[in-house]
Amino acid sequence: MTVDEVVKFVDQMVFEKTGKHLDDIQTAVVEGTWKRETYDHIAREYNLSSSHVGDVGSELWQLLSEILHEDIKKTNFCSTLERIYIKSSQMPNIYIGNNHFNFNSQTLNQPNKEDDKSNINTESKLSSYDLTLAPEIIKFYQRGTELQKLSDWIFKQNTRLISVSGLYGTGKTTLVKRFIDLNLQKFAVVIWRSLKYPQSLDLFVTDLLNICQEQPQPTLDKQLKQLLDFFANQKCLIILDDLQNIFIPGKFAGQYKVEYQDYQNFFNMLTEVKHQSHVIVIGQEKCSEMECLDDELCLIRSLELSGLYDINILQNRGLKNEDHWLQLIDLYAGNFIDLKSVSILINKNYDGQVADFLSENTLHITNQMQSRFQQIFKHLSSQEQEIVLHLSKFEIPITREYLREGLNLSVVDFNNGLQSLQERYLVTKIKNDKILFQLSSVFREYVRNYCQN
Repeated sequence: MTVDEVVKFVDQMVFEKTGKHLDDIQTAVVEGTWKRETYDHIAREYNLSSSHVGDVGSELWQLLSEILHEDIKKTNFCSTLERIYIKSSQMPNIYIGNNHFNFNSQTLNQPNKEDDKSNINTESKLSSYDLTLAPEIIKFYQRGTELQKLSDWIFKQNTRLISVSGLYGTGKTTLVKRFIDLNLQKFAVVIWRSLKYPQSLDLFVTDLLNICQEQPQPTLDKQLKQLLDFFANQKCLIILDDLQNIFIPGKFAGQYKVEYQDYQNFFNMLTEVKHQSHVIVIGQEKCSEMECLDDELCLIRSLELSGLYDINILQNRGLKNEDHWLQLIDLYAGNFIDLKSVSILINKNYDGQVADFLSENTLHITNQMQSRFQQIFKHLSSQEQEIVLHLSKFEIPITREYLREGLNLSVVDFNNGLQSLQERYLVTKIKNDKILFQLSSVFREYVRNYCQN
């Protein structure tokens, strides 16, 4: 939804309820809130006092709460309005609470009269957002560089396929959702889907077409053409989270399960056919489609995330000894999920005393971490498991040649296994005088203690 569409949408609801249109200050509050601005910022922009803007906002949220029969606040206004708007676009005559509204998306999306000349021979752009499965972002930490990369790739370079990948707990999903929150109005369609419980490509494409208000064609080939035609006419953003779930466990990274092989063709088509839309895939391992040695020729980009070394990620976790927090973060490689798990342990066993926990000079693997690493280890191919078991014996990075000496693997299996482990972000390549390889420190501790024969 654009800002104008939001204002028209809210104005219509308020007018149906009260017989009055939004006044200038109410309009400013709606516009500013949709842009994620604070009351202070809105007040400065319109030369008003912050307290007055806050009072107007509170009254407006109360009125919308009565209309929608939901608890509307400044913090949930955007997400709630998106959901109601999507529902209204699918059913123009609907009841919200006890109130009947006749919403007409043609009217809401109609361009201003002064823009009519520039919109001759073009269709009114659809606005359809389905972010039901997207996470709610409560806190966001220091990923400005990564956000700028996503913005440049999409808005300046028209990159059609983007991979955001990295080990669990590095904030991949949070980063992409934050990008959407900041840029939602720049897309006609935004759809978030998870592959945690994957569906076949034909069901996925049918789902997309329905949300785009397109009647799906009878075959997958025709549906793909239909979708790509839509992508050519509208600027869409599609998110696919948990990509690793369509890959085969026990094989090298990025190998598709038979029932999801069509996704590989779909990703290739996205880069080969000209259009103005974008797909972002999020996962814990790379797929082969994201490998391109010539950035000038490829309309694909890969963003790889590692841990975040910022003490703010430990705020409000009940921990003490703040001067030791960075040491704790470094011990667990800045991994959000691992740090959350170990913070709970420190609170329960050490009364929040980080210094006492660190004084034992032990990298604790919590029960939650054991369960997670067990799944990761089982997911590896036999060749990768053999490499991991041997590499876990070394505290320092070692050369490829030295690593291979201790293994009973062919050159092909060794090289494929080592590459695959890097694509899963379990092994890091270090460029020094010589090329060295090292196992992720926390995973190494798990392997040493729980995977040895």
